[in-house]
Amino acid sequence: MPTGFFDLPWWGYIAVVLLLTHLTIVSVTVFLHRSQAHRSVSLHPVPSHLMRFWLWLTTGMVTREWVAIHRKHHAHCDVDDDPHSPQVKGISCVLWRGAELYRGALDDPELLARYGKGTPDDWIERKLYSRFPYLGISLMLVIDVLCFGAIGLTLWAVQMVWIPFWAAGVINGVGHFLGYRNFETGDASRNISPLGLLIGGEELHNNHHAAPSSARLSCRWFEFDIGWFYIRCLTVLGLAEVRSAGMIRQLPLAPDAALNRLQLLRLYARQVVLPILKQERRIGSRASRELLRRSRWLLLREKHRLNAAQRSRVDSSLSLSTRLATVYEYQHRLREIWTLPGRSSERLSRALHDWCVDAKSSGIAVLEEFAERLMSVSQVRRAALSSL
Repeated sequence: MPTGFFDLPWWGYIAVVLLLTHLTIVSVTVFLHRSQAHRSVSLHPVPSHLMRFWLWLTTGMVTREWVAIHRKHHAHCDVDDDPHSPQVKGISCVLWRGAELYRGALDDPELLARYGKGTPDDWIERKLYSRFPYLGISLMLVIDVLCFGAIGLTLWAVQMVWIPFWAAGVINGVGHFLGYRNFETGDASRNISPLGLLIGGEELHNNHHAAPSSARLSCRWFEFDIGWFYIRCLTVLGLAEVRSAGMIRQLPLAPDAALNRLQLLRLYARQVVLPILKQERRIGSRASRELLRRSRWLLLREKHRLNAAQRSRVDSSLSLSTRLATVYEYQHRLREIWTLPGRSSERLSRALHDWCVDAKSSGIAVLEEFAERLMSVSQVRRAALSSL
């Protein structure tokens, strides 16, 4: 078999392809996603251009096009105008035909003008990267064959399918279909895995949809975002500046912030709803314990996102316990605060203050303690009392 400049053992070729594809994944998550699409991190020109060049070599993706499609996804997530929602198009379609969906989204004549603003528009972008996107991957093929001989064809083929499968397929498909949720966002986003290693941290997809402007995708102590690790390394070297890393972990200070709303609901679920559910399961009959067990996560979701069978299960669970029904109703009222007309800081703060006052007289210890802690947050209290 013809060989190239490098003659490696079998495991050496596996190591090379994993390294090369990992560099591509890092370039997608750090440069395309966090820096260009969401502006959560500002990169020094050196790493910025190196990543752009590497993506031209290994994917042929045009920065402006990718950014525009991704921004449209966030603007119309999991509805008909979403370019790649498994809730609309089906999981099989998005998983196996994700790259086709990206190309199809480019048929929208207003896409680039509306969603592609602020991306690189320098000479090399106009004359090379955007004008000849397939030249880069052709050059990569030549490099692989020269370096590794005939096996280089296989390495190149793996590189070509890596991003279409893992990013366009798995993240956009599985990331809106299977996994766990830290935040009850208005879409179907889910965290595929708490360890964001293989896909650069993009596995933490629900966290990202809860805080799209955050450069850090991890939120809980057991979650790891390797993309954030690389950003921190670049920051230490003076090659990056983080603009936002807004995955807060404590009670929110600004009731009009979307992330804080989701964080507050998450804390309420874990500090109020689930403890009451656990207590009721402990004292209930065998049948009621099983029903409550099956309803555990349904009780934390917005009711309009449940199907008829799930709503019936929730209603049956609530009928077993007055305390559970009460904390569930307070959870609903807490969600409703952010749907008030006007949504001014004054109106939101006053509504949250009134919710706390009512909750403190509920007669349910964990609910009263939660309301007391929430009222003790100085900014919320100050906003409520001063009627800004």
